[in-house]
Amino acid sequence: MYDYIITGGGPAGCVLANRLTANPDISVLLLEAGDTDYHPFIHMPAGFAKLTGKTATWGYSTVPQKHLNNREVWYPQGRVMGGGSSINAQVYTRGHPKDYDEWAEREGCQGWSYDEVLPYFRRAEDNIRLVNQFHGVGGPLKVSDPVPHPLTSTFVRAAQEAGLPFSADFNGDVQEGFGYYQLTNRSGKRCSAAAAYIKPVLDRPNLTIITKATVTKILVKNYRAVGVEYIQQGSNQVYQATSQQEVLVTSGAVGSPKLLMLSGIGPADHLCNVGLDVVHDLPGVGVNFHDHMDVFVVSECSGDYSFDRYKPWYMNLWAGLQYLLFKTGPVASNLCDGGGFWYADKEARSPDIQFHFLPGSGLEHGLKQIRNGVTLNSALLRPKSRGTVRLRSADFNDAPLIDPNYWAEEYDRKMSIEGFKLAREIMAQPAFKPFIKGEAMPGVEAKTDQQIMKYAKQFSKTDYHPVGACKMGAVNDKYSVVGPDLRVRGIDGLRVMDSSVMPRVVSANTNAATIMIAEKGADLILGKG
Repeated sequence: MYDYIITGGGPAGCVLANRLTANPDISVLLLEAGDTDYHPFIHMPAGFAKLTGKTATWGYSTVPQKHLNNREVWYPQGRVMGGGSSINAQVYTRGHPKDYDEWAEREGCQGWSYDEVLPYFRRAEDNIRLVNQFHGVGGPLKVSDPVPHPLTSTFVRAAQEAGLPFSADFNGDVQEGFGYYQLTNRSGKRCSAAAAYIKPVLDRPNLTIITKATVTKILVKNYRAVGVEYIQQGSNQVYQATSQQEVLVTSGAVGSPKLLMLSGIGPADHLCNVGLDVVHDLPGVGVNFHDHMDVFVVSECSGDYSFDRYKPWYMNLWAGLQYLLFKTGPVASNLCDGGGFWYADKEARSPDIQFHFLPGSGLEHGLKQIRNGVTLNSALLRPKSRGTVRLRSADFNDAPLIDPNYWAEEYDRKMSIEGFKLAREIMAQPAFKPFIKGEAMPGVEAKTDQQIMKYAKQFSKTDYHPVGACKMGAVNDKYSVVGPDLRVRGIDGLRVMDSSVMPRVVSANTNAATIMIAEKGADLILGKG
């Protein structure tokens, strides 16, 4: 028996385990379906390029996307201690202040305006360069400046040649502009949520961690969560753990709605269709699911200028030795150290396109590779399209039906094309002329909007930012799953506390916002809100 049971060791689960067990009188059980973060690629900043396949993920793909020529999109979700923070590209961005103000003002999430969540961003942060009203020092999460690749500096220069301003801090007073990302790593090592929040407290006697333990069901008695059932890898035995206070669902953007539905909490008609007993009819579970979608331009270099020069085995070996001996070189890079925020829709309330510059080609799962090149990703930040997470069956072993419903809305398609055109314009600037031979993908033959969209439907990819399927909202919102206190509506002793509660995806990468949600969530639990 524990006071609190946490159902996943992703970013939110790690934060909660740390903050709750700071009180020695509170006992916590943290269950993680994956392994510990022992794999060396996890701790190497460049390792993410090898972690978006099946290593340390659930191996998911979406259902056929009807607006992408029925293509199934590879959909990595972290299955390892630290979750997505152990396999992501470590880009530290929070979104725009208006994102959080809209949560409060338009979605009924009182207490979640920007001014109210900013202290939690600052509390989490140990920034190597910035300390002001926007940034903190001394927190668990190590935030650092990159050592930029020379081509990243070329990119930042090219953006300015295109008439776009420089930004010294995407998380400060003004988001818009182009520059260098701050990163969640330090001294050549990734700072995942596991490294930041779990490793320092492993010896706390009131914290129990079980890895390779998949939570299969939340136990509910008289409309109160009283514990969980779980199995351990390699065993068919079902274990039970009971909670005296609350069950905290932190299984991720896909895993949390899946777990609620497997527990009989969700849309009654869907639960009945897959043969599950309805414990609580909650229609919002699994809806409002959405994500950022990338359209990228790949340019071929005229020489061995990019990280692609390390593809041959002997250069790989050299890079590995450099990292092992000095913690420097390409392995110490997150491979994505520059980017920016700008407008596709000139009437947007804030930048609606995010750019990630990668001084290499084909660095991620499934992308076409060339000998030596660079990639510029562009992603629409506030898509209107909404999809679902649904159960394939009542068997927890079956992968869920993941449907982001990409580009269902014409607006999303149109703005994604505009964002891609802007990426193309940046890559065509004089700063790149000494280094770029030509455009490899899609190629100069893709000129019209129709030709660009044909290419995008075939090659676009997720930006790994799914949210929303356990939406936070007002009590009169039919599809809200949790209230502003993150309690599941209609079930006592149960909260959802990860990226799945975001009513709208933030206008940036989502890891920092997920950590903020858990930081604030811990205070809500402890009565410190």
